[in-house]
This record gives sequence, C-alpha cells and structure tokens, in this order.
Amino acid sequence: MNIKKPLFILAASFMICACATKTENPFYSEFQTPFGTPPFEQIKMEHYEPAFTKGMAEQNEIIASIVNNPEAPTFENTIVALDNSSPILNRVSAVFYGLTGAETNDSLTALSMKLAPVMSEHSDNIMLNAGLFERINAVYQQKDSLNLTTEQQRLLDQTYKSFVRSGANLNDEQQARLREINKQLSTLGLTFSNNLLNTDNEYQLFVENEEELSGLPEWFRQSAAEEAKAAGKEGQWMFTLRNASRLPLLQYADNRDLREKIFTAYINRGNNGDKNDNKEIITQVVKLRLEKAKMLGYNNYANFVLDNTMAKNSDAVMDFLNNLWQYALPKAKNEATELQAMMDKEGKGEKLEGWDWWYYTEKLRKEKYSLDEEQIKPYFQIENVRDGAFSVANKLYGINFTPIEGISTYHPDVDVFEVTDADGSHIGIFYVDFFPRPGKRFGAWMSSFRKQQGETRPLIYNVCNFTKPIGDTPSLLTLDEVETLYHELGHGLHGLLSNCQYYGVSGTSVARDFVELPSQINEHWSMKPEVLKMYAKHYQTGEVIPDSLINKILNQSTFNQGFMTTELLAAALLDMNLHNLTEIDDNLDVVEFENEAMKNLGLISQIPPRYRTTYFNHIIGGYAAGYYSYLWANVLDNDAFEAFEENGIFDQETARKFRQNVLERGGSEDPMVLYKQFRGADPNIDAMLKNRGMK
Repeated sequence: MNIKKPLFILAASFMICACATKTENPFYSEFQTPFGTPPFEQIKMEHYEPAFTKGMAEQNEIIASIVNNPEAPTFENTIVALDNSSPILNRVSAVFYGLTGAETNDSLTALSMKLAPVMSEHSDNIMLNAGLFERINAVYQQKDSLNLTTEQQRLLDQTYKSFVRSGANLNDEQQARLREINKQLSTLGLTFSNNLLNTDNEYQLFVENEEELSGLPEWFRQSAAEEAKAAGKEGQWMFTLRNASRLPLLQYADNRDLREKIFTAYINRGNNGDKNDNKEIITQVVKLRLEKAKMLGYNNYANFVLDNTMAKNSDAVMDFLNNLWQYALPKAKNEATELQAMMDKEGKGEKLEGWDWWYYTEKLRKEKYSLDEEQIKPYFQIENVRDGAFSVANKLYGINFTPIEGISTYHPDVDVFEVTDADGSHIGIFYVDFFPRPGKRFGAWMSSFRKQQGETRPLIYNVCNFTKPIGDTPSLLTLDEVETLYHELGHGLHGLLSNCQYYGVSGTSVARDFVELPSQINEHWSMKPEVLKMYAKHYQTGEVIPDSLINKILNQSTFNQGFMTTELLAAALLDMNLHNLTEIDDNLDVVEFENEAMKNLGLISQIPPRYRTTYFNHIIGGYAAGYYSYLWANVLDNDAFEAFEENGIFDQETARKFRQNVLERGGSEDPMVLYKQFRGADPNIDAMLKNRGMK
C-alpha cells in the first residue's frame, strides 16, 4: 500500500536556507543534516503546530505574490511558482503525518484532530482563490501555444484540473458548502482511523492453559508468551489482531474456539457499538462524498474519483471487476468444497466457517504439496530477504543500498540506507521500519520525508508489520511477508528513481490505478528460483534453500488463489457499491448494505471481504472508489513481467526500459502512454488469469 501526502500540500521546492539555530524550530529552514534528513532528535512535540502555522503563512504570502504579480500569467510565474509554494508545510507535514502512521501517541493524535479542519480550510483557501484560478486558467487556455515539454504540459493539466475538481468554478454559496464538507470529511476520516487503531490496540486474547495452544509452533508460543509478559500476565499467552499474531493463530491452532474468537473479533472491528464504533462515521462519509460529487457535476462519487484515473469511469471498473468475479468465485467454491471434504474426514460433523479456512488450507497445503510453512520460514530471515530484494534492484538497475550510520530516526527499529547509482552518484536515502508496536497502524506502506524534484534527492521510507524477533530467534518471514517486503520496496524504487523536474508530478504522484504497478511487479522476483538461491538461507546453518523446497513453493503458487482473489474482489466491489450510490437514505445502515451487496454477488459465507466497511481504512484514505487498483495493477504487473520472462528476468535492456518509462517518469505523462512505451502494446489480462490459476 502507498500513502500519499495530505491534499492541502500542493507542492514545494527545497531551497537552501540559513542554518537553524539550536533554539529555532527545526522545520523553519532546510534541515542542516547529512543529505537533509529530518533531525528527529531535535524535533519536539511543541515544534509541530507553530511550523504548520508558519508554513501556512509562508504559502499564503507566496500565493498572494502570484495573484498580485503585475506581469501576465506564464507557466513559470504561476504554475511553477505554485508548485514551489509550500516548503515549510512540506517539511513539517512529511514528518508529522509519517509519525502519526508509524509512531503515534496521544499528543500527536490530538494535534492531528485539531489540525484537520485548519488544514482543510487552508487548502480550500488556495483551491477556491478566484484570483489564483484566473491566472491558472489564463495559462491553461494558451497551453497549445506555449511550447511546453510533456512534463510541463502534464503539470499544467493536473494543476488546472485539481482546481476545477476542488470547486473553482462553483458559485459562492456552493463553495461555502464545499468548504464545510471538506472540513467534516477531514475530521471524520481521522476519527475513523483513530477508532480503528484504538480497537486494534485494546483487543487482547489471553490463554491460561497451555493445552489450548495445541498445534501452535514453538516460536509462536514464545512470541505469545512475551506479549503476555509485556502486558503484565506472565505465565500466560496473549494474541492480538495484528497479522503477525492473528494469522498464525488461524493457521495452526487446533482449538477451534480460539480461532473463532480471533476471527470474529477481527471482522467486527469498528462494529461493536462502543466508543470506537465506525458505522455512523462511514455513513456520514459516503453521504458527504456524494453531496460533494453532485455539487461538482457527477452523479456519484465513484465517477468523480475515476475521472482522474486510467479507468476514467465507474462502468469501466465494474465491467473489469465483474469479469474477474466470474473466474474467481467458482475457484473459491471449489476450494471450499476441498476444505469441507477434509473436515468431513475428521468425522466431527462440523461445517466449514471463516475461522476454519486458514487452518484447513494449511493442512491441505501439506497434503497436496508436502509443504508446511514452518519448513520454509527458517530460510526467510528478514535481513536476508531485505538484502536479497536489494540485490535484485542492483541486478536490474545497477543501484546499491549501503547501511549508513549517523542518520537520525524516529524509532530504534528503523534502519537507514544510502542508495547510489551504478556510477556511485547519490540517489537518495531509504528508511525501513519493519516491526509492529502499539503506536503503528496495521498494514504496510511507503511514503517520503522528501520527494525528488530536479536535483533534490528523495528521502523514502517503508513501514511494515512483520513478525518480530523472539529471544535468540531472528525475525523469520512467511511467504506472504516476503512478497510484502518486495512489494513495498517496489514503491520505494518508484520514489527513489524518480527523475522529474517538478514536485507535483514526481515519484508516486501518479494515477491511483497506476501506482501499484511498480510495487506489484517487484513481487514477481521474490519467488523466482535463481532469486531464492540469492537470499533464502537457513538462519541456523546458512544452507541455501534446496531445490526440493523451491519446487514445492512453485507448485503451490496458484494454491488458495480463489480465496485470495475473491476476498480482494469482494472488498473492491464493496468499495465501488458504496461510492456508486446516487442517492443515500438518512437511515443507511452500512453493515446491512454490505451484507446485501455480498449476497447479491453470491459471496460464500466462509469468505468475508478482505476489508469490511467498518475497518476499510483504504477507502477512508486515498483508495476511495480505488481499491480495484490493486487488481487493475495486477493485470499490468503480470503483463509487464512477461517482458522480463521473455527476455530474461535480469535482462538489462528490459530493465532499462522499465526504469526510464515507468520508475523515473512519475506522473509526467499519461500512464497508459508510459506503459505502452515500455511494453510496446496494451496490457493483456491473460497473464494475470494464468498466474492466479484461473485460466
């Protein structure tokens, strides 16, 4: 998953300023550190709010100078000036919102709630500034005669459209209402996410009797014991809703009641009628979004969002998703039949439920492929997996990742690397933050403390929630976690290798349904035999993973793909159904709506959507009417990787074309144009269906 910066941060350049004194707010000028990295040891809680205030004032002054410029509007004095209008805001926002995701606390949370409506108002003051839009429009109307480069044309188009889509053409009354909607949405979104984080942190499932842990691997028992000890319950075992705790419990626990408890708690997040309940919040969100979309000339929110993507409209997305559904659901039903047959053999008379799926899937994997994930985890020590992913990037693009000391971090778990090109030139700084903790939100994502722009090099970070080391045992990853590490590094490469002139189109500032291509294609290398032999080494013996295990991994590559594809599709269709609404009743019950939508799809009861409405954080953030993007990008990444398989997975010419046409170009050109420049043809869905075992 990729996190974008808040919408109010329009753009910025990173100009060299006078060195800050020890007493000055560190955000007020460029960080005087190696590579301009944030000096986390100097940043205090009391620095954030004044920096936001000063940053807004600075941007307002720059906006006023653009509007009051007596010279005729030009690309440079209007579009570029706006692109460079928020240096302080960019610095403080990058750090502040980075920490509210990865290392939050009560003070940061409270300030984020306080700032949300203020930042929304600041953004609206810019986007609804009539004088500013008049100058932007003047440049836009003469764009065909300006001899702009492709990147300049793209920045101009995106700037103009963002103002129109933000209400610049609305009347005063409509703009006033739009401002109020934006303020409400900013606060509701934060409340939703905070409720979810609170729910996740508060849930603790304790086990007192070791007999109830039957089936759990020893490493997992030790981890649960350490969690319980940290919670003041030494001698017990504690399980949480985080993937590193929940999924192994569902996979291995013979105790069906335990599996049911953790499963039920997870799928009811935000839906418990308590202080962290999200039902009313999501209802308000979808209603306000629909009102906003209609105000801006769209019949529903989905069409408003998709007008600015590769898909262009809701009909195209629904056709795509429904086409995939006809392949995925039958495969999932066949898998359910296999699992039920396995349960029937046990003679207990039990019927397959959602909390049984992971458990019996693991048993079936052993039976069909003689593969137990416990056999392969010892070969996936996190440091080796990470270095293997770095080696793949080196073989493809010639870049190097070198550990670097002396760079300040926001938590001891964070490691830092300097990234250099084949000629030794500096590319950027890369932070990795791999382990879960109470202040970190679920999931995995990439973002930046500074984007690439011209000669300014990026500061990129990956945040994940992988299994933590236990005692003398290092962090050992599952197959899914290995692919997640490669996925997030793919996003990282998109940010690191960006080579754009303008901030507003650099790095991952691309269409939502294109941004997952770099991440998802990078996953393909992780399980290739020649790559596995580079990094998969037993953490105790150093033995390279044997061919017998590699073959088992490859043989089961399409195993359980009906489940995986169906739960993902169900979430994408739920997202679209919510945002395709053209009318919303005041009494909308989002849970009932979800249940009816899944019933109409024919989704089997054992598979809930990957994200249910009350904990669907993606659609509260940047993926509203956009969760389909993972599947659309899966078409692109499978089709694109075929080019590597046709020419050799480390073919230098293919890698060069991908770097130059995708990774370096950001949003400086239409994404389909960039894709076809790399591939030489439109994307084909066949490779995706084949790799998911559906064709």
